[in-house]
Amino acid sequence: MMRRLLFACLAAFAGALCSPGAGAQTDVGPTLGQIVKRGSLICGVTPSPGFAQRDGAGEWRGFDVDFCRAVASAVLDDPAKARFVELLPKARVGALQAGAVDLVASASPWTQARDAGQKLIYAGVFLYDGQGFIVRRQRGFNSIQEMEGVAICVEQGTPYELDVADFFRARTAKYDPKLFASLEEAAKAYDEGKCDALTADVSLLSGVRIGLAAPADHAVLPDLLSKSPRGPLVRQGDDQWLNIVRWTLFAMIDAEELDVSKANADAALSSEKPQIRRLLGVDGAHGDDLGLSQDWAYRIIKHVGNYADVFERNLGKGAPFAMERRLNALWSKGGLLYAPPVR
Repeated sequence: MMRRLLFACLAAFAGALCSPGAGAQTDVGPTLGQIVKRGSLICGVTPSPGFAQRDGAGEWRGFDVDFCRAVASAVLDDPAKARFVELLPKARVGALQAGAVDLVASASPWTQARDAGQKLIYAGVFLYDGQGFIVRRQRGFNSIQEMEGVAICVEQGTPYELDVADFFRARTAKYDPKLFASLEEAAKAYDEGKCDALTADVSLLSGVRIGLAAPADHAVLPDLLSKSPRGPLVRQGDDQWLNIVRWTLFAMIDAEELDVSKANADAALSSEKPQIRRLLGVDGAHGDDLGLSQDWAYRIIKHVGNYADVFERNLGKGAPFAMERRLNALWSKGGLLYAPPVR
């Protein structure tokens, strides 16, 4: 009996799952089960321009918000079934650990201590961020390497303060740190001309720029002092839910690479490309192992869009930030975005 089973396995095509009783996964994990029973996804967000903020009608908008809506689309086929809980940075971990939210859209940057020490896990990176500088265009700085003897506004008691000190120390260059209790105060001082530059994560600086008195007079330099990868955070111990959130991100990246967008998702259903047909659930059974319907990725793209749709709408060309993709471009276009295929 075992020999016949072994021969059958060897005869199967490469990569096929071969085990007695193997088949579609029908088990529903605890988090997915609660969401389906409740009829909504509860997502923790921290208010931040471009990432999570209410519009004039009180509706949540932003990059983080759209990711939550993408997950709700995959699970419940309705982006409107994402509910949002506003969380201060210090409250995010506790809210997720206590089960008050199903996921936190964009937590503090991914580090070893945060990933392993809080019984939580990052599902992936949806924004490659890092500490940079914003300067006045008239100063003519093209790189932070050209900066010396400058006054820099920085939020006190943060990694920003330490990293900028390390940077100038390593170059044996002088600078004048101007310390402030909050980023808002530091930005105000910079706008008033009390500093030559302001330092923080690039994503935050892009938001600061549009709030300055003359946004067009300022530019975010291309250099980064540090790595600040950001992404959705879930509780440890529920691998099915981790995979659902992770593959929501992967599907959005894969869709951009395959030129499948919110605008052409329906037309793409008739594509003859095998990769597109698998992604959209036309061919194969790639929802079974996630506990989702076969068209889970199509739902994401149709309701919310691919990665480019979400980035450009909230942070890029379609938003006041006009933030460049930089590291957040596809791997095939000089960036770091790379996702395993749906197959």
